[in-house]
Amino acid sequence: MADTTAPAPGLAMPRIRPGRIAIWTILFIGGVIMVTPLLFMFSTSLKTAGQVYDLRLIPANPTLANYERVLSDGRFLRWFFNSTIVALSVTVSNLFFDSLVGYTLAKFRFRGRQFVFIAILSTLMIPTEMLVIPWYLMSAQFGWLDTYWGIMFPGMMTAFGAFLMKQFFETIPDDFLEAARIDGLNEFAIWWRVAMPLVTPALSALAIFTFLGNWTAFFWPLIVTTSQELYTLPIGLSSFAVEQSIQWEMIMTGASLATLPTLIVFLALQRYIVRGVMLAGLKG
Repeated sequence: MADTTAPAPGLAMPRIRPGRIAIWTILFIGGVIMVTPLLFMFSTSLKTAGQVYDLRLIPANPTLANYERVLSDGRFLRWFFNSTIVALSVTVSNLFFDSLVGYTLAKFRFRGRQFVFIAILSTLMIPTEMLVIPWYLMSAQFGWLDTYWGIMFPGMMTAFGAFLMKQFFETIPDDFLEAARIDGLNEFAIWWRVAMPLVTPALSALAIFTFLGNWTAFFWPLIVTTSQELYTLPIGLSSFAVEQSIQWEMIMTGASLATLPTLIVFLALQRYIVRGVMLAGLKG
């Protein structure tokens, strides 16, 4: 009998190159190494105090008692609320102002445009630690210490966001904008209704970077806040870890709750950030 499993004449079976197998193996191993601490954190949060030093990823008797204890502490919910307000407000502000600046620099021709762009980029070369004292003096002068505004104002606009949006707005053909002007739209409406929908990957990438950066921010909120009611989650978790001493199951539970929003944001917008990186590479 003829071998029916043999490939048809003229059709070659796809072959996987050894180099690709090696790359996939390295990526898999690297992924396992990176994900394991995260899984261990979530696993420890489901353990009792007597099981903390059991290194199994799946607890023998998982429990949600740790989450009940942490959530029953009103301070944790307050810190969670503060971080949410700060991260969302700064993210929305960045998406609005950075995209306006990027659109203006990309689509308008005016004297000094390149100078303004270079001046914005030059701020990226200044370490954050050198800006803390001017920020603090400004906050003290205007009465922003220990306030939400004091925490948020340094990040309401960023040079990185303006640069990113400018690069993407430059990929939009000017013919689209001219057609909108002929239809009678003003410049703000053109930016909002025509240009913004075309740079969704860039907006999503900027939203992810801004949200994660402000959600995990520690240095500046620690300096500008003094009352526990205005602590953001990273600062609150730091003080919480000191209070809990060696109760690692409680510390891991707090860290797990703080990590969940970042995972949700990334999983919801990851396809946009991948598209953004691909388009940026093609443009380069």
